[in-house]
Amino acid sequence: MALSVYDTMRRAKAAFAPLDPARVRLYVCGPTVYDFAHIGNARPVVVFDVLYRLLRRLYGEACVVYARNVTDVDDKIIAAAEAGGVSAEAVAERFTGQFHRDMAALGALPPDVEPRATAHVADMTAMVEALLASGHAYAAEGHVLFSVATMPGYGALSRRSPEELEAGARVEIAPFKRDPADFVLWKPSEPHRPGWPSPWGRGRPGWHLECSAMSRRHLGETFDIHGGGQDLIFPHHENEIAQSTCAHGGRPFVRYWMHNGYVTAGGEKMSKSLGNVLNVRELLGRAPGEAVRLALLAAHYRQPLDFTTEGLDAARAALDRLYGALADADSGAEAGAAAPEDEAVAELAGPAEDALADDLNTPRALAALHELASALNKAGDAASRALLAAALRRAAAPMGLLGQDPRAWLEGGGDGRARIEELVAARAAARAARDYAEADRLRDELRTRHGVAVLDRPDGGSAWRRA
Repeated sequence: MALSVYDTMRRAKAAFAPLDPARVRLYVCGPTVYDFAHIGNARPVVVFDVLYRLLRRLYGEACVVYARNVTDVDDKIIAAAEAGGVSAEAVAERFTGQFHRDMAALGALPPDVEPRATAHVADMTAMVEALLASGHAYAAEGHVLFSVATMPGYGALSRRSPEELEAGARVEIAPFKRDPADFVLWKPSEPHRPGWPSPWGRGRPGWHLECSAMSRRHLGETFDIHGGGQDLIFPHHENEIAQSTCAHGGRPFVRYWMHNGYVTAGGEKMSKSLGNVLNVRELLGRAPGEAVRLALLAAHYRQPLDFTTEGLDAARAALDRLYGALADADSGAEAGAAAPEDEAVAELAGPAEDALADDLNTPRALAALHELASALNKAGDAASRALLAAALRRAAAPMGLLGQDPRAWLEGGGDGRARIEELVAARAAARAARDYAEADRLRDELRTRHGVAVLDRPDGGSAWRRA
């Protein structure tokens, strides 16, 4: 199984070849912890968790280093602290903890390294000093700024013209800048706000600088893959490239850039003003974390994803079907039967794994899971069922799916068998009361949400089976 990924810099898929197969290095931009994580924040976590799991399968768990930072000093954190009358540290601690709980509920593995910005200020000031010494930065009125004009090829990642770069730069216009596109590496802090001593006065780092310094500390000057949301291509990742390349004497920074697409809610961009921001914490109150995860993987990671309640219900129903197939296979397993051969299991799981190796094609991989589940439901002998069940679990594992006990899922964790039995009984009661409209509605819910076909018997009773 050979991995290929879409590299944003190349604008094409490329075969992945790590610098060192014994130490494959992945960095993903993590949260700025000033509020609850929303579903748009969760998408890169889940997407790159799949990549992390896949890399561990390909190269070995001990040979992959995954770093995902926490930005715990930022203007938004300071604003939230001042609005709430608490310290910036308290805000950061509260929402870092909540972020960890939410992402764990989505089945995301913790990264191998989770650097916090406030613990790496010395690394940041050292990088600023290197940029000043090499002529790529300048000090002005307590600030230190990167001089974009000194960076050949600036804008290559976003493919923007100099005029577009200047117009689209999310930087504060200030009279002390030599060029409007120059960006802040270090800025002064007021006495009542977080700050650290530096050669340029008490201050704090610019946001772009943080990731460059932390990735260098934990992964080296050049590493394999840098991931993040599409919204980070410019200016964040563009500026990371500039400052890291120039601070490292022109040596390459990142070999493969990967970006996930935007998430919308009901076809509209999520915003507080529209009231359509979907917080992960709230979604977890409506559906199991694994269903939220599957809904995030339903579209290819590079494509936009419209997150809807219908999509979440469909993900939940899909998990009911998959876990149902495994539960039936487990209940029919013969005691003392030999475990299926690894080679045979791997061959059956191959289509799903090949789909993931093709630039994380999760829709194709999910289709392969359903094909395995269908074959499992039709298998006639215990040996075939055991083989197909093992293959289904193996194929689902890199996506972080089907790791729960099937019976536990069906009996409550996923509103599965217990809920189905409840709906079937409610439909039978509706038929007995001649409320056929309600009976039809319940039949439709069972079919569309739970993947269940209801069979009416001549005696007036009902049975059900997986569709």
